[in-house]
Amino acid sequence: MASQGSNERARNLAGGARVAVRALVSVVVGGLSLITILTVGSVLGPMLAMDLYTPAVAAWWTVFTAVVVQGMPFLLLGTLMSAAIGAFVPERVFRRLLPRSPALAVPVAGAAGAVLPGCECASVPVADSLMRRGVAPAAALAFLLSAPAINPVVLVATSIAFPGSPAMVAGRLIASLATAVIMGWLWVRFGREEWLPRRARTATKAPTSGGRWRDFRAGFQHDFLHAGGFLVVGAAAAAMFNIAVPRSVLDAFTGSPWMSVLLLAVLAVVLCVCSEADAFVAASLSGFSPTAQLAFMVVGPMVDLKLIALQAGTFGKAFAVRFSSVTWAVAVVSSVLVGWWLL
Repeated sequence: MASQGSNERARNLAGGARVAVRALVSVVVGGLSLITILTVGSVLGPMLAMDLYTPAVAAWWTVFTAVVVQGMPFLLLGTLMSAAIGAFVPERVFRRLLPRSPALAVPVAGAAGAVLPGCECASVPVADSLMRRGVAPAAALAFLLSAPAINPVVLVATSIAFPGSPAMVAGRLIASLATAVIMGWLWVRFGREEWLPRRARTATKAPTSGGRWRDFRAGFQHDFLHAGGFLVVGAAAAAMFNIAVPRSVLDAFTGSPWMSVLLLAVLAVVLCVCSEADAFVAASLSGFSPTAQLAFMVVGPMVDLKLIALQAGTFGKAFAVRFSSVTWAVAVVSSVLVGWWLL
């Protein structure tokens, strides 16, 4: 017994020594690497910064920072809501609130989007959580599109950006809600389960032994880090477009009503302006027709680069390509019809 105890202590000591040696090697190697990087950075950094600091780079950095800073608070809100839904809200709550028929649940979910004061960055993780809690994909997708487009914050911002023009506010509400409901019904008719990843189609399991708060923390960390990366990618793409396309190219389209609508619908995709601020951007484009401005505000909260990136990261590339392209077309048609009727 004594020899066995001695052997056990020897093995423990040997294991501790190996761990200590590995830690020492890691500290030494890491320290030397850090010192090398800092030395090279301190010598070459100022020269490289002077070479790269051009007006184009400065403009890119400004747009990139603006999109990320603008979207990150709402992404944080959305991931918090997503984690809270997954950890604390029982599945039976959604079954009671929404009709069992997906076709009837779509307009209810679309109208429910009016109560969430957030942008598209928040709606994606919330819609993902709703699907995992057993909500029909068609209803969750209708909510995803309507929440950033018709909530009270957006409508109030639109009324301030277009003073004395209640028709513009009503047009945005009607066209956006119609697009969300139509897309939900299209999913009921043509959508396929294989276009969504398994984790989005499977209801969330019961809380683990760690408790609901641990599930909430784990869900929040995963969703925020996962979606935040795609937000950065979309912001970088939007910034690149802003510095690559000259203003003269945009001015060439203002003379044609149809081309101006299509141009602003495309700009809404690449500029990635948050839905709470896009009305002021649209109002500043005074050279375009009211219908074109309406198309900019309807398309932007539903289809833009960062939203496409978020959808691809959350639901898969196959879903993002199909859903975004059809949503863009439906949003443009809805904007043109509502603009012809009201504006």
